[in-house]
Amino acid sequence: MSKQTYRVCFCFRRRFRMTASEAPKEIKNLFDQYSENGIMDADHLQRFLIDVQKEVKTTRDDAQNMIERCTNELKHLNIFHRKVLNLEAFFKYLFSDLNPPLESRGVHQDMSAPLSHYYIYTGHNSYLTGNQLSSDCSDVPIIQALQRGVRVIELDIWPNSSKDDIDVLHGRTLTTPVELIKCLKSIKEHAFVASEYPVVITLEDHLPPNLQAKVAEMVTSTFQDILFSPGSECLKEFPSPESLKKRIIISTKPPKEYLKTKDVPKEGEPQKEKTSGENKETPAWGREVSSLKDGTVTDYKQDLDEDSNDEEDPEDGDPKSADCTQYIAPEYKNLIAIHAGKPKGGIDACLKVDPEKVRRLSLSEQQLEKAILTHGKQIVRFTQRNILRIYPKGTRVDSSNYNPMIGWTHGAQMVALNMQGYGRSLWLMHGMFRANGGCGYVKKPDFILTPGSDDEIFDPRASLPVKTTLKVTVYMGEGWYYDFHHTHFDVYSPPDFYTRVGIAGVPADTIMKKTKTLEDNWVPAWNEEFEFPLSVPELALLRIEVHEYDMSEKDDFGGQTCLPVAELRRGIRSVPLHNVKGEKYKSVKLLMGFEFV
Repeated sequence: MSKQTYRVCFCFRRRFRMTASEAPKEIKNLFDQYSENGIMDADHLQRFLIDVQKEVKTTRDDAQNMIERCTNELKHLNIFHRKVLNLEAFFKYLFSDLNPPLESRGVHQDMSAPLSHYYIYTGHNSYLTGNQLSSDCSDVPIIQALQRGVRVIELDIWPNSSKDDIDVLHGRTLTTPVELIKCLKSIKEHAFVASEYPVVITLEDHLPPNLQAKVAEMVTSTFQDILFSPGSECLKEFPSPESLKKRIIISTKPPKEYLKTKDVPKEGEPQKEKTSGENKETPAWGREVSSLKDGTVTDYKQDLDEDSNDEEDPEDGDPKSADCTQYIAPEYKNLIAIHAGKPKGGIDACLKVDPEKVRRLSLSEQQLEKAILTHGKQIVRFTQRNILRIYPKGTRVDSSNYNPMIGWTHGAQMVALNMQGYGRSLWLMHGMFRANGGCGYVKKPDFILTPGSDDEIFDPRASLPVKTTLKVTVYMGEGWYYDFHHTHFDVYSPPDFYTRVGIAGVPADTIMKKTKTLEDNWVPAWNEEFEFPLSVPELALLRIEVHEYDMSEKDDFGGQTCLPVAELRRGIRSVPLHNVKGEKYKSVKLLMGFEFV
């Protein structure tokens, strides 16, 4: 890898000297400071781990064990000695998977609080393989979501063509159906592969009572004793994730409140609505997520009370608007553990807190964005006891997504995204649920759960004092040479990489910055430092992206990751990068430093 040749035309070739991956100056200086005569033993490493990496409980035995792990796991490099590290070995250790950026503590948050106290990893139209209009329906994306750790699966259930069985499909589109029973069996098989905490199935019900009874039979026979069925009445308080380990929970609107199917667009169904340009041909990852402070949340005109984009939760009980069903299936009603519903009377009625029962409310991303302008604190108060689910607007036919931070910062537990898509919004979702051992449940900060008057309720749009400042150093990156073809980024020369790093969180904390662009280098060493003042670090996500500068075309994508700031390990860490779909690259990673000041 000392030289690399690129063909410029038929007669000419360009040669570039290849830079080897070697320790930056800062790493060399640290090694000199914590070693003796070019050797770092267990005592030296212990001191380094305590002083620099802030692993204050590290013992000498811990340090010796780390050296031995380096020897065993990186022995193919032939640079390790059994009891000590030299500079090259120390550098490879820092850049290895033995030195991850997040705490490896597994599930460490209190899991005994009510479900409403947690953000829950939530999917939208979980059965779709692609776009919202014409893609296939299948159990495969459901399985993939569960394997990633998603805890809320959404199924649209409709009568099949012969009206004697149940299909799952996106209604009134060209999507091809999949049988409900197949989806249920796949959920049972894969529900607890990635996490033992409960899976919630939200049902978009478009069935007559006789088929609702058949659904009840399918669900009870499939899940048997792992199904959580508290009875037909609303719960007074939600149980905890801990008490519901390895349980399946059904959430939908009780059938007694259903009206016969009306010909109105369902939740997430395409509508005639002015769009803001997000469906242009720009790749999904190339669009920046909107935020509360850039004005993009007010570019629509539908009033909340006039938004018909929600057939799951239409306003309850107007018998004049349709013929009420004459028969309900009690066995189906008894399945429902989390009752959904949208009371009649607009946003004030929707957000009214009933001290005697809890429920789930669904709002579209547009309904939420408008409601927070006038009812932001009421939303936060509502989510302290009840569950709020947010879903994408119907014009996102390409399965794109919205900014999930808007919902999370207002306490919404089920921020539903299209898992079959990709892009920056979904990267934020992946980052949020890397926290708490990746179990799919992340405890909301105490200040969002604190009851009180309007003056005491948390307001994410308020100007708050800075709690801490995150200092991020981007040292270098490597791995692209091994994971990409040598002409992937540039036909005529090595790539010109730069890194974007920033914060997603409350509006005051949200920002992106970038390093300089380093030309013609597979192993870029930026050595740049950035500071991010944080007023609400508990809700902050660290965004990291690498791009390759292209003068004539759109910059090429070179990797990304998103990390929960609250679980960052201080010190110098190896940060693996992922592709646009969120899949981890085999070799691509950054060497970064994290410090709170």
